[in-house]
Amino acid sequence: MRHAVINDENVSFNLREPAARITRARAKVSGSSEGLPPLYPSAKLDGKRFLRKNFKRAAPDNKEPGTSSAAPQLKKRVVLEDVSNIKNENFNLNWKSAAGRQSSKQGRKNSLLKHENVATARSEESQVQENKRENGMEEMELLEESLETCSTICPKNAEPCEMIIAHRSLPAEDVKLCNKQENLPDRGIIDIDSKHKDPQMCSIYVVDIYNSLHAAELDRRPLLDYMEMLQQDITPGMRGVLIDWLVEVSEEYKLVPDTLYLTVDLIDRYLSENYIEKQNLQLLGVTCMLIASKYEEISAPCVEEFCFITDNTYKKKEVVKMESRVLNVLGFQISVPTTKKFLRRFIQAAQVFYKVPTVELEFLANFLAELTLFEYSFLKFLPSLIAASAVFLARWTLDQSEHPWNPTLEYYTRYKTAELKRAVLELQDLQLNTSGCLLNAIRDKFKQSKFKGVSTLRSVKPVQSLFT
Repeated sequence: MRHAVINDENVSFNLREPAARITRARAKVSGSSEGLPPLYPSAKLDGKRFLRKNFKRAAPDNKEPGTSSAAPQLKKRVVLEDVSNIKNENFNLNWKSAAGRQSSKQGRKNSLLKHENVATARSEESQVQENKRENGMEEMELLEESLETCSTICPKNAEPCEMIIAHRSLPAEDVKLCNKQENLPDRGIIDIDSKHKDPQMCSIYVVDIYNSLHAAELDRRPLLDYMEMLQQDITPGMRGVLIDWLVEVSEEYKLVPDTLYLTVDLIDRYLSENYIEKQNLQLLGVTCMLIASKYEEISAPCVEEFCFITDNTYKKKEVVKMESRVLNVLGFQISVPTTKKFLRRFIQAAQVFYKVPTVELEFLANFLAELTLFEYSFLKFLPSLIAASAVFLARWTLDQSEHPWNPTLEYYTRYKTAELKRAVLELQDLQLNTSGCLLNAIRDKFKQSKFKGVSTLRSVKPVQSLFT
């Protein structure tokens, strides 16, 4: 009795219980070969069609069932037609001669289609050329406008304008760099970006970055009077106590200052849109610090640590639920320009007037800026204005021999001396603690030796004399 050779990798050993459904074609084959053909081609055939020696029936085609052929007939395939819009006439002629079976009617139809495609391709090509000419005219108009701007603003001996005239094919980015309208040294302004060769300082993009930050601080700021308009169970004093406690938490977990600033911003923005009871105010505080830590920190504290810091007043489930609520209320808009982001830039501009950068200026400006966090009344000032006022008062506190403001700081902060008056005077009241506030977490923090004890510094002359 003849046995069929079975590939054990493709077919089950139990021939009576095949792994696949038996069709009429497979049943007929099994009847002739006393077994089932393999379900899948062998790996040794490199993906080619599997043919058995006793496989009497050809591959299924469009014939009626029950008919068979003596040998499998390979179906001829015509060469694929060019799928592009522009057709090659020689290629079409070769294809027609290879096929050889088209009727005269079909030939006429294909000829019409060919002429239509060629006409379409020609029209598209002409449209592309016309668009290129229009774009070229627009680029030339922009270039001429930049030349006119440079001729009216830049000095006569400016090299960038000559370079533009000599090379009219400059890309738009080079034209933008050449079209710099300001000559900073002539205006008494020190360029703080040209000396930085470190690419991480982003000197090329820093102007655009801070343009974006100045625009964003207007869009994403809390309501200035949400305590009076929305909140009825909490007061500005409760908010100050919460933030004073969060300062201690940030010191306990050694969080970066950006986390503290972002935490306060998230709290104010949430309270601007949602009423909250006083028993949940601390829960909101730790939740916002958890969100800010995930955004700013490299290794953020886990939820259990924030529950522990509240003496387990709130459970993990409550913190996670509040986290989801805060994020949905804020629309997941976590990236906001805080006072700290502007303060770094403004301190950098202030340090250029010292032969050696002074750490006292940096620490004192940061101390004054953090004092505004727990003060509800400072919500009426923009973060950039608070940062500029902190640098102004810090420079005056350290040195009263000269005016703390100059064209360089005015240029980089975008604030004149008169615009800083109100914020500087209120900030000096915080520095001197004229109201007798008992919230001392920030003062104790900057009283440490690592911060040079800047919280104890006072200016000999009052700052009011600068605004008379």
